[in-house]
Amino acid sequence: MKILADRKIRHLFLCVLLAVAIFTIVSVSLICLRRPGAAISVALAAVLMALAVFAALYCYFREQSRTINRAIGQIHAYIAGDRNARIACDEEGDIYRLFHEVNCLAGILNAHAENEGRAKTFLKDTISDISHQLKTPLAALNIYNGLLQQEVHENPELKEFTDLTEQELDRIENLVQSLLKITKLDAGTITLEKSPQKVADMMAYIERHFACQARQQGKTLILSGNEQVTLVCDRTWMVEAISNLVKNAFDHTKSGDTIRIAWRAFASVVQITVSDTGSGIHPEDLLHIFKRFYRSRFSKDSQGIGLGLPLAKAIVEKHNGTIEVDSTLGMGTTFTVNFLNPTKL
Repeated sequence: MKILADRKIRHLFLCVLLAVAIFTIVSVSLICLRRPGAAISVALAAVLMALAVFAALYCYFREQSRTINRAIGQIHAYIAGDRNARIACDEEGDIYRLFHEVNCLAGILNAHAENEGRAKTFLKDTISDISHQLKTPLAALNIYNGLLQQEVHENPELKEFTDLTEQELDRIENLVQSLLKITKLDAGTITLEKSPQKVADMMAYIERHFACQARQQGKTLILSGNEQVTLVCDRTWMVEAISNLVKNAFDHTKSGDTIRIAWRAFASVVQITVSDTGSGIHPEDLLHIFKRFYRSRFSKDSQGIGLGLPLAKAIVEKHNGTIEVDSTLGMGTTFTVNFLNPTKL
């Protein structure tokens, strides 16, 4: 029988069988000898047999409970980060075969994690190498273009050419910087330096950064929120994330439109929203806007590189937050970012 492959079950079975055999022999002997008080002796033997069986069952299940608790302890250790944690499975039986399969699964997960780590490291190194190789020629091109701009005062056509060149060089530089940032986030090489930050201060910094652009384009940038709301975050990266959302709003609004940054605190959540009264996002694009390099066939923005929103999402998720989007064509778009705030728990 397959169940008897377990050594402990075999021992339990033999103990019960032995108790029953002894009880049967004693009972038959007492009955055959017809000794006085045989019935009492048989009853006493039955009680002793029952106690023996109960003791054997108790010892067996207590040992099984200890074995399972030890296995659970090893599983918890693995979940906590000990990749060498394994369940002892040097016995026979179904439960130990299960433990062996769990150990095999842990080994497979470790192998996948190592492969993923190597792939991320390779990607990070490759992107970093390419980016660094591009920085030198980009810097040289910017210098050459700057020299040309000094000589174009009497040549409108050349001035237009140098202005367009400057825009494209800035676009390439932004692409390189965004690639570096998002690759570092993916590879897990960035350690967030979190500390309590006033949301109002970060949003005011973003407002100052976009103030000139807002004036030039005839758009209104409005801030609204409680001055005392704090968020535990890495200030530099959080400003980067929200700035990308604001930049996206600028890219999809026209003169006269309004962009609003609002924030508020709930019991244990801090919420930041970036909304605009622009063109809105086509329903077909809503499921894809956080994909890298995604370009909508409905978008009129020809300068975007398709990394701003994915980078914002990666930064938010690095802070254990969530980001959602709600948009209506012709009416505008709202990005809602939620963060658990430990200071409020």
